[in-house]
Amino acid sequence: MERVIGQGFVGACILSLVMVAVASGQEVKVRLRDGSARGFLVLRSETGAILASGEFSQIPQGDRIKARLVFHFKDGSLNEETTVYSQKSTFRLISDRLVQRGRTFPEPCEMTIDARSQTVSMRALSNPGQEAKTEHMDIPPDLSNGLLFNLIKNLQSNAPEVKVSYLAATSKPRMVKLAITMEKEGQFTVAARRIKAAEWDVKADLGGLTGIVAPMIGKQPPDTHVWIAENGVPEIVRVDTALYVGGPVWSIQLASPVW
Repeated sequence: MERVIGQGFVGACILSLVMVAVASGQEVKVRLRDGSARGFLVLRSETGAILASGEFSQIPQGDRIKARLVFHFKDGSLNEETTVYSQKSTFRLISDRLVQRGRTFPEPCEMTIDARSQTVSMRALSNPGQEAKTEHMDIPPDLSNGLLFNLIKNLQSNAPEVKVSYLAATSKPRMVKLAITMEKEGQFTVAARRIKAAEWDVKADLGGLTGIVAPMIGKQPPDTHVWIAENGVPEIVRVDTALYVGGPVWSIQLASPVW
């Protein structure tokens, strides 16, 4: 179950990330190849209340991985992301489909990214009869939707700041940069045994005038924090992030079965 969060973890209608960036861009070299995995998650509010139960799974298909992350909320809402990516010399997004619907999400939506055809489709789910709007976009090779946490898992603690592209799901999808840095080292416990963990910080870099004005008007997205277990195979054990634009920071954690 320790493989739950790390490998190809989501993003949600705002967000879903590395080792050494290639000098000519921000693509990430493959250090740890992903395989089959399945695990269970819990989504908690800022006060620790359980909001949703989650599940993560991934299946290798040659040099490709198909990963799926889903959260079932207590109020019936759904957050589901399916990502396909390749892991040859570098990680490369092939497609990503994000669905958010239900009362939890102020603007329920469905966004699909097809890197091969360089297209992005967006559909508002508040109006069942509305058709998806598809437009051409220049998809950069370092696009991290659905890959963000997988990439962070491959980073070494002494790596310099890495910036990757991310397509934010708004009424008109917008490309932003995510700046990833190792923030500090800490510990967590499992059955009273202490295990070292590295805490990574992910900050949205809006750039230009928008980046200057956003914090003043309360639009700067909150940072995402990712904890990775060290001393052995690196694995993500916790993620604090917002699942949609303007949303609160919730905590994604590993879940323990109850018999």
